[in-house]
Amino acid sequence: MRDLKHLYELEKLLLNVSNDYISAAQQEGKLCIGTVCDNVPEPLLNLPGCFSIRLRAPRTGSMEIGTYYMTNFLCEYTRALLERAIEGGFNFLDALIAPDGCSMLNRCVENMELLKTMKKDHFFNEFMEIPMKADDNGLFLYKLQCTNHILKPLKEHFAIDISDDAMRQAVKEHNRVCDLIQEIGQFRKADNPVITGYEFHILTLATYVMPKRDIIPILEETLEELKTREPDEKSPWKVRVEFVGSEVDDSDIIKAIEECGAYVCADRFCYGSFPGRTRIEMSDDEDPLTAICRKYMYDCQCARMMNKDKILGRRQYVADLAKEYKADGIIYEQMKFCDPWAYERMVGTVVLRQDYGYPVLSVDRPYANGGSGQMRTRVQAFVESIEIKKLAKDR
Repeated sequence: MRDLKHLYELEKLLLNVSNDYISAAQQEGKLCIGTVCDNVPEPLLNLPGCFSIRLRAPRTGSMEIGTYYMTNFLCEYTRALLERAIEGGFNFLDALIAPDGCSMLNRCVENMELLKTMKKDHFFNEFMEIPMKADDNGLFLYKLQCTNHILKPLKEHFAIDISDDAMRQAVKEHNRVCDLIQEIGQFRKADNPVITGYEFHILTLATYVMPKRDIIPILEETLEELKTREPDEKSPWKVRVEFVGSEVDDSDIIKAIEECGAYVCADRFCYGSFPGRTRIEMSDDEDPLTAICRKYMYDCQCARMMNKDKILGRRQYVADLAKEYKADGIIYEQMKFCDPWAYERMVGTVVLRQDYGYPVLSVDRPYANGGSGQMRTRVQAFVESIEIKKLAKDR
């Protein structure tokens, strides 16, 4: 297949935390609001006058300083973020809003604040307490926390418009991004797709780390490009897999999986398209803050959500995606030392294998390991095992 027009540009953009689009927006007077978790409603950080980014630590090397403050028994994502903050890598931020997604994220952001890693005079931190159960009480708490730790601080510090009209405008822009990503993602359902899983992840990841106004025209142009793109005469992949689990912002891991012959046809992980890039439904009869918080709370697939419907629903959600995108198997991953996803991966692997009948490869991994030989070996063996089962079934 011919190269996508914007792929190389986005690959370069993702090599760094900041980028030219962020700098250009800030030069126009817009404020960059950072977050570390999908449990902070993104549209509320994209009100007129500001824009959001999710923090990453690409090209992470040594994490000695981050490990000194957090110990080596906490996940590498949080240690890498703290290391990057201490190095000054997030000094372009105007504010950082974090939820109590897990104790490790809490400790990471608290260290950033205590060590005064962000240098702008007007910079501020906010911490949200978010529900662990999706119900009416949880929705009340969610709205209260969003009001007290996102909307009011943005208004008080930066005079940001937090009106219902401003929220509706932000949701409209958010939904445009989601609709484009979902429409592009539909091409993955084809037997011989015109977009690779790696290319799709690059596009999706870019939507989290640059202003929405800048990514929308890129997605629109890419969508039109894909409509006339011709696939390779013969598909280079042997099997189709769904990639599931915790935080994944390293596109090299998707590339490595596909180089082993497994097409990543669906994604359910942080920084992915499900559920992070699904639209927020609005109505004239309901205030936008309620609609936003309901969407984020009830659609959340994070392992921190503990009510029974959520726990059972997460496995069903993965199985439904696997069926819709015609996956032959599921790769269930978890960041090393991530407690919530360690339990989720262990149980989810068994349930998806025994109750839903999918072959499942269960892996724990470092933060950045796209080129890991061990990962490649395990994926290659998984691909071969699925092929053998296919041959046995055809006999």
